[in-house]
Amino acid sequence: MDHPALPQLTLDTYARDFAGRRRLHDVVDYWAARKPEALAVIQFDQSRTVSWGELAAASRQLARRLRAIGLVRGDFLATSLPFTVEHIILEYACFRLGVVLTPLDLRLRPAEVEACLKAVGAKLHVTAGSLPEIMQGEGKDFADGVSADAGALAIFTTGSTGSPKPALLSHRNITVQNMCLGGAFGFREDMRVLVNLPPSHVGGQTEALMTTLFYGGTAVVLSAFDPVRSLDAIRERRVQLIGQIPAMFQLEWRRPEYAAADLSSLEIVLYGGQQAPVPMLEKMATMAPRLATGLGLTECAGFCTYTPAGVPPESMASSLGFDMPAYPMTIRREMREDGSAGEELPEGEVGHVCFRGPQTFLGYVNDPEATRRAISTDGWLYTGDLGARGTGGLRLAGRAKWVIKPAGYQVFPGDVENHILRLPQVAACGVVGAEHKTLTEAVVAFVELKPGAALTAQELRRHARGIASYMRPLHYVMLEAGQLPLNRSVKTDYVRLAEMARAEIARLRDSGRWDR
Repeated sequence: MDHPALPQLTLDTYARDFAGRRRLHDVVDYWAARKPEALAVIQFDQSRTVSWGELAAASRQLARRLRAIGLVRGDFLATSLPFTVEHIILEYACFRLGVVLTPLDLRLRPAEVEACLKAVGAKLHVTAGSLPEIMQGEGKDFADGVSADAGALAIFTTGSTGSPKPALLSHRNITVQNMCLGGAFGFREDMRVLVNLPPSHVGGQTEALMTTLFYGGTAVVLSAFDPVRSLDAIRERRVQLIGQIPAMFQLEWRRPEYAAADLSSLEIVLYGGQQAPVPMLEKMATMAPRLATGLGLTECAGFCTYTPAGVPPESMASSLGFDMPAYPMTIRREMREDGSAGEELPEGEVGHVCFRGPQTFLGYVNDPEATRRAISTDGWLYTGDLGARGTGGLRLAGRAKWVIKPAGYQVFPGDVENHILRLPQVAACGVVGAEHKTLTEAVVAFVELKPGAALTAQELRRHARGIASYMRPLHYVMLEAGQLPLNRSVKTDYVRLAEMARAEIARLRDSGRWDR
């Protein structure tokens, strides 16, 4: 559904206006040829800058180095690195060579890192300790034969099984998303954009960094999120656009420095990762003349719907905007047994949110079955969200699976439950999300003990150190044997657990022990 306040970007637009920017490294070369001395990247927390010419030359040189140490087109290179100049140069070196970059979350435990490396069959894993050696040494020439439809970036997401799955994105997936996102929200050549999301997520990579570079702007990068440094970067570097998840805004607002923060350079504030309540949106709207959001998914290479200018916070709280002609959306019935897409539903009727077109990812690496569940035989991507479309755009009605989104991350209850169940004292457990004013949603675990067993919340928190920090429950509820609610299928009753969690959170709020 079109909206007059949004540019209607099509595949013809992409072919006509962006022919020289279809591959990610083509973007760097395009701008290096036109303004080699202009700044492409500012590493704010290290006081470093890189021009377009320097980024092009350094990434070419490092690509030759990667070829010399044995990497070839189609290999996977994993990184466990913060967002630094060297990391960005390494990324674009991989793109030139045809190597698939796989940035990993720095908070993963060693066993989780190993599982990720195995999942993609990484030929090389680059860490802060090994990066200096890789950056230096002799190079080897290679032929430039990388297709725009070849895999470029693998980002781990959470699927229906709860296990991390690497979603493979092509150059074209990403650059079409860059065109649509930048066109919808006004990215431009003279714009400075803050990049303070992690490199392991599409928010940091394809949306903030790569869309900025696609339009010839300057990426103001933080190696890791810090609320005070983010505010400082906006002031000192005159940042015009920021994109964050709701929890990051909360952390910035809670700092005493925020009251005196100079945000006068900001033109637009973007938020994503999850919907936010009206009071939060109203405060975001005080930061810049325009507030915007949309639906963003790893499997779509980033944003796939966009709110137009002039939408008030009360409307934005219930709408995620409109799709683009280049990547159309439909609301459908569930996928048929033969793998084809279900019937398209009329306006206003709730169904599965689906997309088809050039932003749809290539598939989950080494997981054809999961890919078949996500992409129909006729090319429709099933996002896992339920929603309806109307005159106000896309309205989400709920999740097709019990995913929890603390601070914008995706946590599947089964992953946390399986970890808790490793404790010998635990008979059963159930994990749900609960509203939290800072994190938007927090993980709550209900733990049923075996008869006669003893276990404390402190011991459970200590045990939770074995999983990534964003997956850890914020609160535990201890249950006696037989108290975990079950449904008629004798499975954990998550609806009832959610009700119990709301009652528990109300009690905690009354005593000042929640939302901190």
